[in-house]
Amino acid sequence: MKYLAMVYYQEAAMAALSQDQWDALNRECQACGDGLREAGQMIGGEALLPVASATTVRVRDGKVTVTDGPFSETKEQLAGFYLLEARDLNEAIQLAGRIPPARYGCVEIRPVRELKAESNSHYS
Repeated sequence: MKYLAMVYYQEAAMAALSQDQWDALNRECQACGDGLREAGQMIGGEALLPVASATTVRVRDGKVTVTDGPFSETKEQLAGFYLLEARDLNEAIQLAGRIPPARYGCVEIRPVRELKAESNSHYS
């Protein structure tokens, strides 16, 4: 089953890291991803630019509106994601526990919903 592991942390706290600490964390993240890929447990993943680079798009009454920044204010910002392949939630939790930024923030795990054309339910 596929799980999305979303990495959240406080950007301000991460900006306080020294360049050496930041570089070490990035090397650790790359090594984690490499290990998960080699084990066949990582389908994809990417780091994201800071939340200040975000653009939010909404459609209301057929009209598109665009807003700079994230859709809501939060204490922690989405920093990146890992798309994992795991047998079940327990294995996904074990894999997410290996993601280095979990030490600074959190990793939210959500099962990926497979879309089926014949499905009548919003949450199949």
